Amino acid sequence: MAETPKQGKLMMRLEYYRSSISTPEKHKRVVKGLGFTRLNQVVEREDTASIRGMVKTVPHLVRIVK
Repeated sequence: MAETPKQGKLMMRLEYYRSSISTPEKHKRVVKGLGFTRLNQVVEREDTASIRGMVKTVPHLVRIVK
């Protein structure tokens, strides 16, 4: 888990490292919901239960980086 304090909130850095071309539509919506628009993109999201659940849904497409 990558933690960086941002206004007192724990943040996680996520990387979109595998294409979602041949995945179910639900997985594509989860990737888009996390804020990814292109492959190999790294985004920072707040460390909440909902974000962790989304990452748990698509662990084969998204990884937590430090």
